[in-house]
Amino acid sequence: QVQLVESGGGLVQAGGSLRLSCTASTFNNYNMGWFRQAPGKEREFVAAISWSGGRKYDADTVKGRFAISRDNAKNTVYLQMNNLKPEDTAIYSCAATFRGVAPTTVSQYDYWGQGTQVTVSS
Repeated sequence: QVQLVESGGGLVQAGGSLRLSCTASTFNNYNMGWFRQAPGKEREFVAAISWSGGRKYDADTVKGRFAISRDNAKNTVYLQMNNLKPEDTAIYSCAATFRGVAPTTVSQYDYWGQGTQVTVSS
């Protein structure tokens, strides 16, 4: 069992930046992912990173603006979000899985955090 706790969300103006953090109770060999869910929409993939950090994937909607990274010594994965847009407004959740290599679909993840709200004003 893995417990995941996100932090770093908040309210920011369009064009601003935020860095989300997700700290895990245990981190060994887990792929980590970030997903988001806006009101009335399904949860969607944002970014994923393999255990070693050698593989990373980003959704097309955030490519070039968001960057995922991890610090295995701190059991923490990060999501640096730059040039934020109002359409990035959502609850952002981190997730962990042993399956595959940095998978990009919701169904491949076994453990989820509670999420942190990100609101981008125009």
